[in-house]
Amino acid sequence: MPENTLRLALVQAKVSHAIIKSIDGSEAEQMPGVVQVITWRDVKGKNAITGLITFPTNKGDGWDRPILCKEKVFQFGDAIAIVAADTEEHARAAAEKVKVELEVLPAYMSGFAALAPDAMEIHPGTPNAYYEQGVVKGAETKPHIDGAKAVVDITTYCSRQPHLHLEPDCGVAYIDDDGVLTIQSKSIGVHLHHAMICPGLGVPPEKLRLIQNAAGGTFGYKFSPTMEALLGVAALATGKPVSLVYNQFQNITYTGKRSPGNVNIKLACDEKGKLTAMETDWWIDHGPYSEFGDLLTVRQAQFIGAGYHLENIRGHGRTVATNHAWGSAFRAYGSPQSFLASEIAIDMLAEKMGEDPFEFRYKNLYNENSTTPTGQKPDVLVLAKLFDMIRPKYQEAKKRCAQLSTPEKKRGVGLSLGIYGCGLDGPDSSEARVEMTPEGVTVYNAWEDHGQGADLGTLTMAHEVLRKAGYKPTQIKLVMNDTTLPNSGPAGGSRSNVFAGNATRIAAEMLLNAMKKPDGNYRTYAEMVAGNIPLVYDGKWAAADCTACSSETGQGNPFPVYMYEVFMPEVEVDMESGEAKVVKFTTAVDVGTIINRATVDGQVYGGLAQGIGLALTEDFDDLELHTTLRDCGIPYPKDIPDDMEILYLETPRGDGPFGAAGIGEAPLTAPHPAILNAIYNACGVRIFKVPALAEVIKKELDAKQAQAPSPAGQGSPSQEPATAKAEVHHRRWPLSLF
Repeated sequence: MPENTLRLALVQAKVSHAIIKSIDGSEAEQMPGVVQVITWRDVKGKNAITGLITFPTNKGDGWDRPILCKEKVFQFGDAIAIVAADTEEHARAAAEKVKVELEVLPAYMSGFAALAPDAMEIHPGTPNAYYEQGVVKGAETKPHIDGAKAVVDITTYCSRQPHLHLEPDCGVAYIDDDGVLTIQSKSIGVHLHHAMICPGLGVPPEKLRLIQNAAGGTFGYKFSPTMEALLGVAALATGKPVSLVYNQFQNITYTGKRSPGNVNIKLACDEKGKLTAMETDWWIDHGPYSEFGDLLTVRQAQFIGAGYHLENIRGHGRTVATNHAWGSAFRAYGSPQSFLASEIAIDMLAEKMGEDPFEFRYKNLYNENSTTPTGQKPDVLVLAKLFDMIRPKYQEAKKRCAQLSTPEKKRGVGLSLGIYGCGLDGPDSSEARVEMTPEGVTVYNAWEDHGQGADLGTLTMAHEVLRKAGYKPTQIKLVMNDTTLPNSGPAGGSRSNVFAGNATRIAAEMLLNAMKKPDGNYRTYAEMVAGNIPLVYDGKWAAADCTACSSETGQGNPFPVYMYEVFMPEVEVDMESGEAKVVKFTTAVDVGTIINRATVDGQVYGGLAQGIGLALTEDFDDLELHTTLRDCGIPYPKDIPDDMEILYLETPRGDGPFGAAGIGEAPLTAPHPAILNAIYNACGVRIFKVPALAEVIKKELDAKQAQAPSPAGQGSPSQEPATAKAEVHHRRWPLSLF
């Protein structure tokens, strides 16, 4: 960055809900190195980030997230002002001197609180439950449930999982020589973010450019703008280049989180153990900002009960605004909340029927007559094959767990299945471009990278086509991730491999066809120029047959390609402490043609590791406690088993490039209910909420023991209930780790 770059620091709210009475930056502006204290008054546009609301039943307008707070604070960490100074140290020191007078309001820190009858509207004029989603499939469910052989009725709660990315959220902004405001950040949706922040900044679209700085994993949180608009405001206000870097406290407390999901499910079967009906009622706590919150609520309609032949479904869900951390995309978006409910319910239903949970699942899997919960025909029928692959491993695991269990440490094996779609729901498309040059071929796209290998993916897709003309990988140049390039769409929803990969493939095929001579050989660059044949080709791929899901019925064909995975962890439970540990993890996966084995392996291993964290340790709930990686419960190396086994089934997808699906989301769809099912198999206690902390399991073990019949008619010994001290809301780590 140039020498005159200004370093930024944020003035952030230290309460979760308040009316702003005044903002006074006069003292801060007198401090060393300070150039300007920027507030909402300095924002030229709408001063809001649009949530791009498109659903007609949304009761808000999508403009509920301020860039810089003007009238209200909606959550802890909200940006109220920006201090621009010569150094980061000066900027942060001055930020502490900005005086903000607040009238603190009641803070609704959960969906339970925000849905209470006496709760005030967080955004005046918009109900806290601002989006509703229905599910109507098949016949009425009540007769099937009333006449069922067995019914399970449970409620599960999936936590506000933090992304716990190690690389800091960071970015820069400047006005280039052509007067274009240019923002470089970790955005994984440069074209998407352009649309979301441009009106708020008040600049013409052609005067705003976003470029991705690939900076390691985001796990989805950068699907939402976190600092892009703040950088733009500061660059416009000061007229100078600016830089903003969040520290780890800001990474954890301010950026978006997985939205908690509270799901009630009733699942019924007949005397043969065949599923007959499902009823669901759920809410999603999406924090104070609506961006993509309705879509997350739709995900529950798409994936609760997915994987099974289930003809009759009725359900209703809501997106709820709260004052806790705003909800953003997180790997497997929406499916962890869904499968936590249905995969525990089906385990319990199997037990009620006296059947093995493996075989009970197996006979209820998708078949040739099945449709998804949204009424879509499965793209491939692979679940039975995946279960067949893992069946002998399951039998071995049951024997192993029985042999290795002791009174002090008991072992169990659990199961679940997970499914995820590739795409952004309904019609979706991607664009790419290739250009023949004297040196080779240049490929242009916006396949954003956040650790998954977008550059390798782009190179592989292009080279697989162009190698027919003799091109080597070293002759293919990549120019990527800039809003001046073709719009490949955001890197989310496991869509990039399918959509950007197909667009890149098509563009390369167009060039290859243009190069081909009548004799079957290929033209050189000189021959192309001499023949006046175009050198540049734009490829586009669209999921033209896909449709969005109805907000009333949930029915639709949202995705062109799906991913499928079966999870089988083995878990050891310490009967004294309640601590659960995954000791082995076996999984069977079908993501279509495997383009790069090492990449797919890495995605599966990483997804399982995050699933273990989600199941056992990770949470962002207590704003005083959950403010470090350790206290959020990030798994340590010893918490992830070395013994992981991946079984691959490769079923080519008709709509995938070279038969491939995506991979990123599949491994985090449902490892956590499998772990909770394994805990039950080990020690006989059901946990319905993640994370299943040691003290939670211990409390249930003690309750189970207290309910057990007393020997020889004697009273049960008195036991103190398992309690956690105020500071123990998370995993207590053994000192041997440090």
